[in-house]
Amino acid sequence: MKQIFDLFATFFRIGLFTFGGGYAMLPLIQELCVDRKRWLTPEELMSVTVIAESTPGPVAINCSTYVGWKQKGFPGALAATLGVVLPSFVILYVISQFLDRFLRITWVANAFRGIQVAVALLIGSVGLRMFRNLKQDLLTRVLFTAAFCAMLAIDLLSLRLSAIVLLLFGGGVGVCVWLCRKGKNGGDGL
Repeated sequence: MKQIFDLFATFFRIGLFTFGGGYAMLPLIQELCVDRKRWLTPEELMSVTVIAESTPGPVAINCSTYVGWKQKGFPGALAATLGVVLPSFVILYVISQFLDRFLRITWVANAFRGIQVAVALLIGSVGLRMFRNLKQDLLTRVLFTAAFCAMLAIDLLSLRLSAIVLLLFGGGVGVCVWLCRKGKNGGDGL
């Protein structure tokens, strides 16, 4: 029961002190669940993030559910998921009651602009940390560079292309390379 409460409290804290959505929560998940509590390894966090991005639902909720499930099964998954969702729900409910008046306050509007910059930096930090944890081979570097350039071009040219297309392309290239290596080596290709 103590660990279930710890899961709830940890993810409640993550949900309470993070603005900007699931990706902005990843640095805090990294710090608390990987570095401090050792509920996940860095590689597991990276895998969970990739899988959470590929499945329906927000990344942070999928990550919290996985961590909870890994630690304490269904009760842990429920506690972690409720913990990460509850702060946002309460805050948004309260804000929605006063939204028009709330956004007219100058310091609130400026605070939101500052938070947007901080969220962008947090997301960049997570991306860099995840890149460092990747296997550093030619394929990884080529895929990273190609995806980065494609995302930059898409953004600069204001094109509408889903990140899912890039994820599927990267996965397809990875499978093709694996199949080619498997064919050459006659083994598992790893």
